[in-house]
Amino acid sequence: MSLAGKLGLPEDARIVVGHQDDIGMCHGANMAFLDLVGRGVITSASVMVPCPWFLEVAEMAAARPELDIGIHLTLTSERRTYRWRPLTGVSGAGGLVDGDGYFWRSAAEVRAHAHPGAVEAELRAQIEAARRAGIRATHLDCHMGTAFAPEFIDIYLRLGEEFDLPVLYTRFWNGDAAKAANAREAEVLERSVRRLEARGNPIFAEGIETPWVPHDGHRAVYEAIVDRIPSGLTFLSLHPNRPGDIEAIDPEKAHCRIDEWRLFQDPAFTARLRARDLHLIGFREIAAAMH
Repeated sequence: MSLAGKLGLPEDARIVVGHQDDIGMCHGANMAFLDLVGRGVITSASVMVPCPWFLEVAEMAAARPELDIGIHLTLTSERRTYRWRPLTGVSGAGGLVDGDGYFWRSAAEVRAHAHPGAVEAELRAQIEAARRAGIRATHLDCHMGTAFAPEFIDIYLRLGEEFDLPVLYTRFWNGDAAKAANAREAEVLERSVRRLEARGNPIFAEGIETPWVPHDGHRAVYEAIVDRIPSGLTFLSLHPNRPGDIEAIDPEKAHCRIDEWRLFQDPAFTARLRARDLHLIGFREIAAAMH
């Protein structure tokens, strides 16, 4: 039976996961999730375990066990000065870190340098750290699409199987170059899809990322995204952030994250989603449908 059928929805339903990436990265991201979850756009989020504000997410999860929080498996640290390191150490032998001992800034650098064995050890360490902190993860996905790379995709899928968690996988990603290029090789994609289908893990038809547009006119861009969501299962990869810290962390794109935080609290915008008859779900519903 299809996911729509399992959810009691028509086969042509527009099913959307409104997902907040990057919680744990900073306090403002964490607070944005609490501000927005359940208010019409954001249904779930995923935490970056190696990041400075991870423990605040663990406290949030303990206080509100109903929150739908997955693990944003992290192999990159892209900021200029605000950075994080592997949980498994910074020796450099596994190729996970740059000359300063931090994760590489780009997916391309990870693909060029990281040993798959070291990648698997690090991703396992992140999952186990989340479990020790009391986070009952609802799913796995990955930061900047790095674990989608052909070199690492088998590790990513195997971890989902081993920990009995849904994993994010999309047939198409309308986002940054790292996500669009990593696992779009037809052979890799089709092999991965067959493996996921065998365990009943839904595959998203499309992943749509924060558009990273200038402040002027941003609302029309988001409205156009909502209006074009097709039938089937769509993943919205969103990045809202309260003001206060993101301006220093990511000065070039801080306005995009703050714009999302404000827009997703606007009742007129959430009413637009209802008018389009979008069915917002989280990964908890996906996990239930798999069992």
